Amino acid sequence: MRRCSTLVAVATALALSFSACSGTGDGPEPAAESLAEALSAGDLDGVQFTSVANEQAQQRWEALVAGMGDTPHEVTLAGSDEDGQDGEDGGDADDSAVATLSHRWELGSAVWEYQTTAGLTRADDAWTVSFDPSLVEPSLEDGEVLRLSSLSAPRGEIMGSGGEPLVTERAVLRFGIDKTQLEGASPADSAEELAGLLEIEVDGFVDQVEAAGDEAFVEALVLRVDDVPSEVNAEYEEIPGAAAVSDEIPLAPTREFAGPILGTVGPVTAELIEESDGAYEPGDEVGLSGLQQRHEETLAGQPGAVVQAGSEAGDDSRELFRAEPVAGDPLPTTLDLDLQAQAEEILAEVEPASALVAVRPSDGYVLAAASGPGSQGYATATAGQYPPGSTFKVVTSLALLRAGHTPQTVMPCTETVTADGKAFENYDDYPADGLGEIDLHTALANSCNTAFIQDRDTVTQPEIAEAAAALGLGVEQDLGFPAYLGAVPDEASETEHAAAMIGQGQVLASPLAMATVAASITHGETVVPTLLPDANDGTTAPAEPLTSDEAATLREMMTAVVDEGSANFLADVPGDPVLAKTGTAEYGTEPPLPTHAWMIAAQGDLAVSVFVEQGESGSQTAGPLLEEFLDAAQ
Repeated sequence: MRRCSTLVAVATALALSFSACSGTGDGPEPAAESLAEALSAGDLDGVQFTSVANEQAQQRWEALVAGMGDTPHEVTLAGSDEDGQDGEDGGDADDSAVATLSHRWELGSAVWEYQTTAGLTRADDAWTVSFDPSLVEPSLEDGEVLRLSSLSAPRGEIMGSGGEPLVTERAVLRFGIDKTQLEGASPADSAEELAGLLEIEVDGFVDQVEAAGDEAFVEALVLRVDDVPSEVNAEYEEIPGAAAVSDEIPLAPTREFAGPILGTVGPVTAELIEESDGAYEPGDEVGLSGLQQRHEETLAGQPGAVVQAGSEAGDDSRELFRAEPVAGDPLPTTLDLDLQAQAEEILAEVEPASALVAVRPSDGYVLAAASGPGSQGYATATAGQYPPGSTFKVVTSLALLRAGHTPQTVMPCTETVTADGKAFENYDDYPADGLGEIDLHTALANSCNTAFIQDRDTVTQPEIAEAAAALGLGVEQDLGFPAYLGAVPDEASETEHAAAMIGQGQVLASPLAMATVAASITHGETVVPTLLPDANDGTTAPAEPLTSDEAATLREMMTAVVDEGSANFLADVPGDPVLAKTGTAEYGTEPPLPTHAWMIAAQGDLAVSVFVEQGESGSQTAGPLLEEFLDAAQ
């Protein structure tokens, strides 16, 4: 956080007298207690003063401590000592006493404590007190004020696998207009020219520059040093008042790198300030999205504080108290820097929303979760909600196996099938020689829609939902980051049940969820995807977990998809054998219906899901992207 209180003017020493409602025979403690309560409340309006009107006294007190902002300030009476000495004129003794006051300022996580003393005198049947600035702080002198500044805490890094920093301090340039360097030029003209060069909204920036003070630096845009366009570097210095200030801020390796997951840090919004109950002030920087927002408390650390005494102009400032900031803690993640970068590069030219997720089956670690530029900042990879199409047939295959089918169970694969009046057909490129009586093994390999729908009465909708949960799909989990693991309803109409057999209708999944399905099959038991190693306590287990025998059968059937079916183009990927499933899902209402392109695969200890929001088919659109990633991951 960054806070800085404005130096506030204050009158010179106050000569105030505080009257307590205590009789001649009373000691000084009631008056001293009342003084402490008034100072603690910061409300002297009800106190009687001599020589100064109440309203003026309140204004002077507020000016004296205004530089501390809204910092909680508590004043308590530590004790009083009545000395009973005679007055200087030799007349009746004026009783006098000294009150010791304890001050406590709560400066965020730090506490500033000290004591001051106040002299009290009893006259005219009342104790009075007069004070100067030393009553507020013992060393405070006439003409000085208190002011508080905040010291920013270094933000915790977001770490990747192997402890490699993903989000860490990286060099940036803050471009803006320094109004002290205008040298007579028009602020509006310079602002307009710089905004045009930086390609930002012009009118708003011009207004900011014109409204700022004569000595202000008005920031226009922050750019990574390596991302500054050559024309900006060449031309900004020609604009009167334009400047580029070097700084370091927490950033990922590139602007695109896992952006929707990692999130952003920026100036606190008015809404957050209002909701923070005083924890945030204008100018603070906080996590605004993704992991940066979800784990703000871990990453932010605790800001430090400095209290100074100084004149109105800030001259001859003296430091009275300092609390050093406490750096935020690092947040470990499982993301692999190289694999994530490769996934981002592979999706860089894909125009529709897209995603590529890689999960390590042996431990569920999410190694890559990239959302392509077409996602426009949305976390398609982990939070997208789309019908998974034929990739879901591995789920319905598990349900059929549990219902008594084997890979050799014969199923009719027809050109079309009708369920409750709705006609279903195979995808456009389905091989004609794949029609007829085929077994489950072949139905999955060739992805015959009608074969699975013909067998819809073999399994109930709840059994499909149970099979999905066994593979990690459709189970609610709080994973500590924006994640959607899908939805498979356990109730459905006849038409919806038929559609569910091929991953459509009400069935939804994210690319992360489908990578989890592939990982569970590979691992031989239900996998829970893990991005934050310490965040998976209390995850929900499926009612009927996946068995090793079931997983082995599914692996054999998915291997056949590569050896003899719709993913045969993966057969020559070097390394361990690849098992896979292609998928295409229709969406929308206006024919011809556009299609989502899906593909899931696993090789060795790596499970991958690829999604493109609009494509020809899983094999034609998602397949080449997946193949490129498997090659790069070798």
